Amino acid sequence: MENDTIVITGGLGFIGSRFIHAVYENTKLKIINIDKETYAADHTRLSERMRQDIKRYRFMKEDICIDFNKLPDLEQDALLKAKYVVNFAAETHVDNSITNGRPFVKTNVEGVLNLLEYFKHAKKLKKFIQISTDEVYGDMYDLQGRQSSDESFKLRPSSYYSATKASAELLVQAAARTFDVPYLITRTCNNFGPNQNPEKFIPKVFKAIKGDLEIPIYGDGLQSREWMHVDDNCQTILELMFSSAENEEYNIGSGFHYKNIEIVKYIAKQLGMELKTVHVEDRLGHDRVYRLNNKKTEEFLGEKVYQTLEGFLKDEISRTKDFSNRG
Repeated sequence: MENDTIVITGGLGFIGSRFIHAVYENTKLKIINIDKETYAADHTRLSERMRQDIKRYRFMKEDICIDFNKLPDLEQDALLKAKYVVNFAAETHVDNSITNGRPFVKTNVEGVLNLLEYFKHAKKLKKFIQISTDEVYGDMYDLQGRQSSDESFKLRPSSYYSATKASAELLVQAAARTFDVPYLITRTCNNFGPNQNPEKFIPKVFKAIKGDLEIPIYGDGLQSREWMHVDDNCQTILELMFSSAENEEYNIGSGFHYKNIEIVKYIAKQLGMELKTVHVEDRLGHDRVYRLNNKKTEEFLGEKVYQTLEGFLKDEISRTKDFSNRG
């Protein structure tokens, strides 16, 4: 394994960077991190020790939509030796997709096609792993009596974001059928954890608290989401990558469900203060409920004990109190 290479795209993002850490700490794989350094990228998410380990870590500032065949021969040679390709690179901000869906089609669809077209020539490739989302299943609230979505459930995306992620899945499946590209697709619930982008729900709440600002709540705030610690998600992806699973889809969920307003109220209670909230117009096409059926993954990998959202929030609340005391 010491001479084997893994290519990880979007490795400066929230989840991608934590996955790189998981690979670095738990394997001997050589890592090539491809990231175009958008607003969501941050090199400091990766440890200084790892970034300076030139024997195992290499960064390439590139867009996944580039013509990889125009890269220098040495870079192409390194990429085409990949045993694993894991694609985290994506436009993910749902609100932005409503405003303008074209960048989402460019990265999430054309970018995936571009990766498949290039890496189908990688002779050592054992798995192409496409990181997807529970949002491809659509709003479970629409389906009275259907409590959860398993991997065979119909894809019913509601936003341009989730539609492009569903489209990417179909491209991956087509590449397997036509070009024998071995793949895995993971559909993961909401992730929480350190160094998440400030645009996301939980960081936005704490930013508002620290700035003594109103916390925006979409509609009635009763939208229900499943939450999982980013490291638990990355560990599951890593186990699937090394497993015998091939040409399949796997849901990755924790079973921990919370309504958005419940999270805000929990934080307020732990802080012992009345938080300032403002209910804003609901997002267009906003899904009310996501429910993953995680049975296939648990039966394959075994049941796991996941880190709780409450535990993470308590740590963040403690840091917020320290911040307030210093202020």
